[in-house]
Amino acid sequence: MNAQAGPRNSLTDVTGLLVGHQHALDPDATLGSGAATGCTVVHAPGGAIAAVDVRGGGPGTRETDLLDPGNTVRQVNSILLTGGSAYGLAAADGVMRWLEEHREGIPMDPADPSRVVPIVPAAVIFDLPVGDWGIRPTADFGFLAAEAAAVEFERGSVGAGVGARAGSIKGGVGTASVVLGAGITVSALIVANPVGSVFDPRTGLPWGVGTDGPEHFGLHPATPDQLAAANALPVKGTVLNTTIGVVATDAPLDPAGCQRMAATAHDGLARAIRPAHSPLDGDTLFALATGTAEITAPPMPPAFPAELLVLDAVCTAAAVCVERAIVDAILSARSVAGIPAYSDLFPR
Repeated sequence: MNAQAGPRNSLTDVTGLLVGHQHALDPDATLGSGAATGCTVVHAPGGAIAAVDVRGGGPGTRETDLLDPGNTVRQVNSILLTGGSAYGLAAADGVMRWLEEHREGIPMDPADPSRVVPIVPAAVIFDLPVGDWGIRPTADFGFLAAEAAAVEFERGSVGAGVGARAGSIKGGVGTASVVLGAGITVSALIVANPVGSVFDPRTGLPWGVGTDGPEHFGLHPATPDQLAAANALPVKGTVLNTTIGVVATDAPLDPAGCQRMAATAHDGLARAIRPAHSPLDGDTLFALATGTAEITAPPMPPAFPAELLVLDAVCTAAAVCVERAIVDAILSARSVAGIPAYSDLFPR
């Protein structure tokens, strides 16, 4: 597979997608005081075909049943990724308000274009112990994140990644993309907040460098002193965690194809986090297909879908993008509330 990154190496390399963050972060936040939470919105102007795959034992979600390929609604307007655990789902109300004001959603009255029902599936991470337990994303957070959505966006300790912890170190928002030889782009955006480890205790290298090699990320094995310090960090002392994200493509997939892409994308999560999909995580990946790429599918026997080989390539790339995005989240994160970042432990 051609694993060349897109021009931004970002989710928004898939034409038709925008990303916005909103967070509250006090410089002196600690575990238990100050503000350290936020949300991230993936906006698809005009809508995108969507699906979801939930693998963790403790998910916090909204509107995921609607994304079953057997159900009626085929498109979403935005996806919300948020901190605040179940409380943070309130941020989706603000995303809906923004979309309604911009007349984006399912049109319900041909005579009145303002009457729409926006579709905003959502998933949460558990970040309540980071900062003040009572400070969580609200509807206003969601509205402002939707308002901020753009092609260019920050990564690391921003948006839904502000309060994220990846095992013993700081988690965050990461992103990546792959351009396939057929002119198709596949991308991912991940909020890494797992209970599992994200780096090899023997080398200090992120587990997610396994496919591409550490040189791809400009990394090298740690020194003995660096390893000793990193391995001495306490394990994450919470029973709730979760890694969530969005994988996307400009290939014209139907809902069943999107669901297959979401399922295969979890392979990348399992390569970069150990363990993944635990009873203590709510790992959830959404899949979007904008259909903006023009493709010619190779001929297939009548028993198979015409786009089968395209779907296979997209699924393979989605797993690579998730793996790379998790590494990007770890490398881009900065210390918050005294949680050390990978870059602090293993400076490049």
